Amino acid sequence: KHLARPDAKVIGMIGAGHQATFQLRAALEQRAFDKVIGWNYHPEMLPNLARVAEEVGIPFEAAELDGMREADVIITITSSFDAILKADHVSPGTHIACMGTDTKGKQEVDPQLLVSADVFTDEVAQSISIGEAQHAVAQGLIQAADVTQIGAVIKGTNPGRISDAQITLFDGTGVGLQDLAVAATVVDRARAANVGTEIEF
Repeated sequence: KHLARPDAKVIGMIGAGHQATFQLRAALEQRAFDKVIGWNYHPEMLPNLARVAEEVGIPFEAAELDGMREADVIITITSSFDAILKADHVSPGTHIACMGTDTKGKQEVDPQLLVSADVFTDEVAQSISIGEAQHAVAQGLIQAADVTQIGAVIKGTNPGRISDAQITLFDGTGVGLQDLAVAATVVDRARAANVGTEIEF
């Protein structure tokens, strides 16, 4: 929503597990994409993505990693410890959202991608220590100061995307405090709408 080009039409998915379907649904609610392309270590899981695309009436195609150059937006959602997405798999103007598991050593994308991209995250300290930025920082390719809080883009104090050729990368670290804030909002809205059942523990 905040970093992809307004004319983004093709969304690429790297990873096709259970969580990938939720990530794809969320993305399809933000933009009117024309096509979904997907890659997974285990191709037999790709029908998970195809079903989501079918739900919204757009085509799905299995792709090789170099086929991701067609994508305007790429979501990585894996638990990989080896870089899957390389710099030459990404075209100018692409937005990449790295949403896979955060832990020491995890790695979904080539550190060189973080050099060529403008990097954003929800929590800088976590991104550079156990998130997707950890390898680029450890190798001295970027510094913590090169990673921008996504909140600054949302508030308008950082412009985010400034050109159609710019590559942007968002590292979603999944901060527990955010989960608690979302859960509290859900409870407040459910109470206001008088829906759900409250259980005493």
